[in-house]
Amino acid sequence: MRLGVLGGTFNPPHLAHLLCASEAADQLGLDRVLLVPAHEPPHKEVPDDPGPEVRAALCDLAVAGDDRLAVSRIELERGGRSYTVETLRALAEAHPGAQLTFIVGGDMALSLPTWFEPAEILQRARLAVAERSGVARQDIVERLTSELGDVQDRIDFFVMPRLDLSSSELRRRVADGRAIRYLVPEPVAARIAELGLYRR
Repeated sequence: MRLGVLGGTFNPPHLAHLLCASEAADQLGLDRVLLVPAHEPPHKEVPDDPGPEVRAALCDLAVAGDDRLAVSRIELERGGRSYTVETLRALAEAHPGAQLTFIVGGDMALSLPTWFEPAEILQRARLAVAERSGVARQDIVERLTSELGDVQDRIDFFVMPRLDLSSSELRRRVADGRAIRYLVPEPVAARIAELGLYRR
């Protein structure tokens, strides 16, 4: 089984997250892509955080109806700071025999050498990089090769249509009383309104 792993805070999950997961599955032949909400990201604060369980529940609503996508609570169950290498170890144990593919954007791929245990990340999973304008494929390959050795055969690229969406912008829209319909799946928008999330 070829299993994609898309981590994030998903605060909230939006259409660009889902498009990224869907394109990775289609272009790279993945059987399933797991959205893995972080319990506590190691590199950034989570502003206006409704809590990891609420974020995971929003992810459940976002992927409902698409058999290729699912949500893993593996980082929530572990608690504390969420390091990618620990998540990949746990997923390998939970899905014996699965080939793991870790999905990132180009900017995140460039920063991979600064992560915790980056060499083991590339041993445990292929790296799938969503190509967008601004970060060149060659720059990514050269950076990772110079820092981590010859890893070119562990990297796959896929084309991501440009969708300029961010969770922080969506939180601002909700705080300003503006609509987020058509930017997140409708059940996600409804649950955010029902729970009163991200309001001032």
